[in-house]
Amino acid sequence: MRIGIIGTGGMAQALGTQWERAGHEVVAGSRSRGDVRAAVEHGTDAVLLAVPYAAVVDVVAGLRDVLAGRVLIDCTNAVGPGFGLLTAGGPAAAERIAAAAPAARVVKAFNLCHESVWRLTPPVFAGRPLAVPLCGDDEDALTVVRELVRDVGCVPLHAGGLDRAGLVEATAALLIRLWAGEGADAQAIAPPLEFAGV
Repeated sequence: MRIGIIGTGGMAQALGTQWERAGHEVVAGSRSRGDVRAAVEHGTDAVLLAVPYAAVVDVVAGLRDVLAGRVLIDCTNAVGPGFGLLTAGGPAAAERIAAAAPAARVVKAFNLCHESVWRLTPPVFAGRPLAVPLCGDDEDALTVVRELVRDVGCVPLHAGGLDRAGLVEATAALLIRLWAGEGADAQAIAPPLEFAGV
């Protein structure tokens, strides 16, 4: 695939490196370098949005013409001081991004883990590959992102349409609070599937 990345920070580097190892052609663009538009135009198969949440709506709105029809992967987290969710009450960050570029095919993914996790090759813990929830409304876009999830050694999980992205984003805020605020093993809050009562 040809993948464009908006941003050159830790998440962009970690995921971009993994996708390059998997054989994809990756180009990242930086707002400070002024080459974001070129990176998006390169990303004919998918574009990763990896900029701080405070900038995402403006960045996406400025690129809406070149994002039209493209798979846009949103890995942002709208988490503020005190680990609060900046989008509490809605709409979700992913929905705001979709509204800023209405012709893009937005998929929420890769937002539950710190960049260091995405540098692991692969991210497997106690023999279990990491699962990545995906939210999106376009099945073809979801198919593309599922492949990219598998290419970093993870398991894609369908978490619903884009209207459920807020739940995934709130989960990120909770996990970050538990990990960073409490030093807790957040994985311990959920029982194994056989004990989940479903």
